[in-house]
Amino acid sequence: MIAKVSVFIATSLDGFIARRDGSLDWLGAPVTEDQEDYGYREFIDSVDALIMGRNTFEKALSFGAWPYSGKRVVVLTRGAVKIPAELANTVSAAAAAPRELVKRLSAEGASHLYVDGGITAQRFLSAGLIDELTITRIPLLLGEGIPLFGPTGGDILLRHLATRSYDNGYVQSKYRVVGD
Repeated sequence: MIAKVSVFIATSLDGFIARRDGSLDWLGAPVTEDQEDYGYREFIDSVDALIMGRNTFEKALSFGAWPYSGKRVVVLTRGAVKIPAELANTVSAAAAAPRELVKRLSAEGASHLYVDGGITAQRFLSAGLIDELTITRIPLLLGEGIPLFGPTGGDILLRHLATRSYDNGYVQSKYRVVGD
């Protein structure tokens, strides 16, 4: 059985996942007093493994505490990536094509994969491998930056599953990718 593949990501209202320089300093604005996690804990608890690109991996390393403790992480890269010794048991690097990687992780027992990072999400979406997208829109216009979506090679039909709005203006929508 092939694993379910999901994206769970935040964008600015104008569709950017980071500033042009990769900065995420705008995430979390406005901050809620109750420290709402927008369903992230429930989502991450359902995930067996994460797949991310090298840039996303390096950004996650800069957060201080490793945000994916206890989760298997595969870093997609064609080049060398330095994996800190304390993460060597759960983080590995691969140069595999998206379809090959999903098949391999599924064969190894993964039932739910989390794809993180813009370019990686775009590659998996273009390959027809994403099953669900959860996108949280933050009420901020960046004007420019790194977009969530890029060329897909054709139309990708989505079925809306749910939308939730939060008091701080965040709006989270969940979609299922409609198969061929």
